[in-house]
Amino acid sequence: MNSADRAIATVVGSAVGDALGAPFEFGPEGAFSARFPEAGSGGEMCGGGGWEPGEATDDSQMAVLVAESLLERGELNLPGIFDRFQRWAAAGPKDIGLQTEDVLTNGMPWDLAAAVHFQVNLRAAGNGSLMRASTSAVYFARAGQSATMDAARRIAALTHGDRAAWEGTAVFHELIRRALAGIDPCSAIPDVLELIHPDHHQRYATVLAPVWHPDQATEFNGAVWPCLGSAVWALRSTLSFEEAIRAAIDLGGDTDTVAAVTGGLAGAYYGPAAIPAHWTEPLHVPLPGFGGRMLRVDELVDLARRLGAGPG
Repeated sequence: MNSADRAIATVVGSAVGDALGAPFEFGPEGAFSARFPEAGSGGEMCGGGGWEPGEATDDSQMAVLVAESLLERGELNLPGIFDRFQRWAAAGPKDIGLQTEDVLTNGMPWDLAAAVHFQVNLRAAGNGSLMRASTSAVYFARAGQSATMDAARRIAALTHGDRAAWEGTAVFHELIRRALAGIDPCSAIPDVLELIHPDHHQRYATVLAPVWHPDQATEFNGAVWPCLGSAVWALRSTLSFEEAIRAAIDLGGDTDTVAAVTGGLAGAYYGPAAIPAHWTEPLHVPLPGFGGRMLRVDELVDLARRLGAGPG
């Protein structure tokens, strides 16, 4: 399997996890398996909770907005990404994080909005920058470790003023970069931990340790570090893409985002053939504010192929 195949599976896998997890958001543990006890039986793209079957949420919608800016500009253009986010937010998407919504609508310029929000609220470590990182992780992978982690932090900072969110997004970028090269992302964690800002190293070392279980989380998995830790746990404790997604959703809580992050990691590791066709066929990513556009799986595959070529 080559890196182009893994890139496709990263982007598609993240969107699949997002759409599967959306109807179970804020529900109890085990709800997915209780409804679908037999893996592979189909019907899991059930919709519900305001979501159509196969409909991806803000996680994938924002990931596509990042991707299209990167491909159109041929480089990281932070004001351009922020403009796309604002246009999307103004169109009234079905779901948008409270923090992200405030940053995108508080009237501040792109380089101050998140920082001002953090100064006022003193809380900005949600998983909203991590959830959308699959596309940028693929795009910057060819540029190397330093460039991919730097890009992750800068894109995260558009909406999240807390460095904890930057570091979690940077770790995800680097794990994807290594997975695209055929390296088991879980085996890369000790090395990647050494690249985290010292102020946040211990927090991530705890949730990314092989002995950690999501039951040990001290915060809701809508926070960036337990979200990432839960996704890594789901990959580490299962043996297939499908099993990893099921495990992630069965944790309950912020199921769409935990499953989206898991789907990105598991997709990069297992490749596109591991993603069940009955999960990809109904998949669609609407883009509010962009002329009623709707991306289906073939368009996501094409997007991922172009992203995989990297900057320039």
